[in-house]
Amino acid sequence: QVQLVESGGGSVQAGGSLRLACAASGATNSTNCMGWFRQAPGKEREGIALINTHTGNTYYDESLRGRFTISQDNEKNTMYLQMISLKPDDTAKYYCAAGSRCVWWQGLFPYWGQGTQVTVSS
Repeated sequence: QVQLVESGGGSVQAGGSLRLACAASGATNSTNCMGWFRQAPGKEREGIALINTHTGNTYYDESLRGRFTISQDNEKNTMYLQMISLKPDDTAKYYCAAGSRCVWWQGLFPYWGQGTQVTVSS
C-alpha cells in the first residue's frame, strides 16, 4: 500500500501562485509514476501532469503546460506542483495519485490522496 498526503492548497487571487506537495509513504517502490489531477465542482476529474519517478520524465495536459510544473524530491518521497498565473477556472480540489504507468487513464492509478482545495478569486 502507498499512502499519499497532499498539502499546500489554499485561497489565492487571480494571477497568484501556489505550490502543492504530495508526500508518499509505504510501498513507494511498487509504483513508477505519480501525477496530479483536479476536480472542479460539477466537472469530471482531469489530469494535470505526470512524472515517471525513476526517469524524471514529465507529461502535461497541454492546456496547462507553462503555468503548471511538476517535480519531485526522491530523497523526501515528495512530489510537487508549482502553479503560476492562477485563474478562477483553476479552482478545484487537487489530488495526487501513484501508479505503475504514466498514462492518463485514471483507472491505472490505484493510490490516491484525499485532495487539497485550491480556490482562485478574481
